[in-house]
Amino acid sequence: MALVVSVIVPTYNRLAQLRRMLEALGRQDLSLAKFEVVVIADGCTDGTDPYLQSLAGPLAVRAFAQENNGPAAARNRGIAEARSDLVVFLDDDVVPATDFLSEHLRTHAGRKGIAVIGPLLTPADYHLSAWNAWEQAMLEKQYTALAEGKWTPTARQFFTGNASVARSQLIDVGGFDERYRRAEDVELGYRLAKRGVEFVFNPRARGYHYANRSFRSWLDIASVYGRHDAVFFQDEEQRRWQTVKEEFAGRHKLNQALVRGCLDRPRLSELVSAMLSGLSVACHASGLERGSRAALSGLFNLRYYQGVCDEIGGRKRFLAD
Repeated sequence: MALVVSVIVPTYNRLAQLRRMLEALGRQDLSLAKFEVVVIADGCTDGTDPYLQSLAGPLAVRAFAQENNGPAAARNRGIAEARSDLVVFLDDDVVPATDFLSEHLRTHAGRKGIAVIGPLLTPADYHLSAWNAWEQAMLEKQYTALAEGKWTPTARQFFTGNASVARSQLIDVGGFDERYRRAEDVELGYRLAKRGVEFVFNPRARGYHYANRSFRSWLDIASVYGRHDAVFFQDEEQRRWQTVKEEFAGRHKLNQALVRGCLDRPRLSELVSAMLSGLSVACHASGLERGSRAALSGLFNLRYYQGVCDEIGGRKRFLAD
C-alpha cells in the first residue's frame, strides 16, 4: 500500500504529551500503512530519545535527534526526512481526532496549490490556566469566523500545530526561516501565499490542544508576535503600516486607551501589567471568567502593540495619523 502522507512532529522535553499524541495517531481511521510519523527530538533531555528508539508496533514512527535549534529547524529536518509529498504538521501537545488525517487528505483530494488549516480546539477533559484559556478562546473565535464564512483563511491562521501542505511547495519557498523561534509558521505562510498557495480551512480536521504555556512565556509571546507582525507585512511599507493601523482601530476602545497611555512608558506599563495580571488571577479564581478574559485581553494588547512599536520606531510613529 502506497504511503500518502508524512506527519511531522517537532518535540522538546514533553514526553508525556508526545506519548498521548502518538497513541491518538495509532487510532486513526486511515490505514496505518498509508502514513508515517516523522518525529524530530530537538535537544530533548527528558528521556524522549530512548523512548522513541524503543517504539515498536504497527505505527510507522521514524525518529531523529538533533541539538536544540528551535521548532523551525526541527520542522525543516522533518521536511528533509519525509518520504511523502503531502506533509501534515502536528504539535506534540495536540491530540488528533480519529478522522484527523482522513479530513486533511479529503481536502487535498483533486486540488493542487493549497494549504489546509485545521482547528486547535480546547479539550473537554483538561483544565486550562486563565491565560491559556484566553488564548484558546481567541483561537476558537477565529475558527468560528472561518467556519461561518465571515473570514477568509490566510497565512495568519497557518498554525503548524495543525496544518498540511505539499512538501514540494515547502521546498520551493525554502522551508521555515530558522532565525525565528516564534511565529515561524505564519512567516512561512506569507511566503507560501506570495507563491500563489491558497489557504483552506477544514473545521472537521480537528486537533485538541492541551496547552500548558507558562504565564511568562505567554507574556513574552505577545510582544514577539507584535514585532514579527510588523516585520512580516513586507509587500510594501504603506501596506504594512495601513494593516497595523486598521487592526488597532478595530480593537476594543478600552484596549486602545490602555495602549495609547502605556506605549514607551516602561514604569507605567509594568505597573498596569501587574495590576491586570492580579485582576485576571483573582477573577479566574472567583469564577468571573469574563473579567479575567478582559484583563488578559488588555495585557496581551499592551504587550503586542509595544512589540509593534519597538519594531517600527516608537510611539510617535505608531500614534501618528
